[in-house]
Amino acid sequence: MTTSVFIAVLLAAGLHAIWNSMIKGSADKHTTMLAVVLGHVPVAMLILPFAPSVELVALPWILGGVALHFGYQLFLIAGYRAGDLTLVYPIARGSAPLIVTAVSIGFLGVSFTRLELTGVALIALGLAALAIVRGAAGARNPRAVVMALCTGLFIAAYSLLDGIGARVATTALGFWSWAAIGNAIALTVWTALMRPRSLTRLRSDRKVIASGLIGGTASFIAYGLVIWAFTQAPIALVTALRETSIVFAMLIGVGILKERVDLAKVVSTMITIAGAILLRASKS
Repeated sequence: MTTSVFIAVLLAAGLHAIWNSMIKGSADKHTTMLAVVLGHVPVAMLILPFAPSVELVALPWILGGVALHFGYQLFLIAGYRAGDLTLVYPIARGSAPLIVTAVSIGFLGVSFTRLELTGVALIALGLAALAIVRGAAGARNPRAVVMALCTGLFIAAYSLLDGIGARVATTALGFWSWAAIGNAIALTVWTALMRPRSLTRLRSDRKVIASGLIGGTASFIAYGLVIWAFTQAPIALVTALRETSIVFAMLIGVGILKERVDLAKVVSTMITIAGAILLRASKS
């Protein structure tokens, strides 16, 4: 993995943890998520005139990505309603690399070195460490875990689809800009039908609007960097490295949201950092 890809994905990981902490820390998580997703649109509209045109052949990939991101957002909201950021976030993010790596090897014919596979395994092991140690301590939260695992499935699915779709489109920025606009439309329509009060609050609450613009910009840049990285390196390795965001999430959860520090969180963080070091050492 090149230095530029490594740095870009780490920056994306930090930005991703920031906007996730905004969702978790908000009283109305659905409204804040909607604000963040709508916050993608101004950035996308600014970028589209300068991005290469997206070929029509990429349209099914864009639409598929919209559907998967929509599902991911709904399950993420449900997870944050049920459990801590420092529980839901690592499980959701940690399960995705294993799924993407398995699909890449089994169906896409991608091969990896032992060092790369060890790095992916260590990052995913951070998930196991969190779940096992927390379970032994009696800190079980089955609903939060189920929601987080479902979120992880959506992360794996949209990572594979977006990575391939961006290559088909031959423009990472153009692909993500159109997908982000489509996602904003989908979540807004669903909200209007199922949670109309969220739209009412969004229109009247300047604080939520400001949070949406800040979080949306951070989210757009974060995933834009990831999609670009998908076109430069194996999707599985980028997905694994991106999940180092659990380190940033733990720091935010403990330092800002005042969530409890425990052995599981520390062990999970250390293992994840070790996996990231191995991926940096790989030469894909």
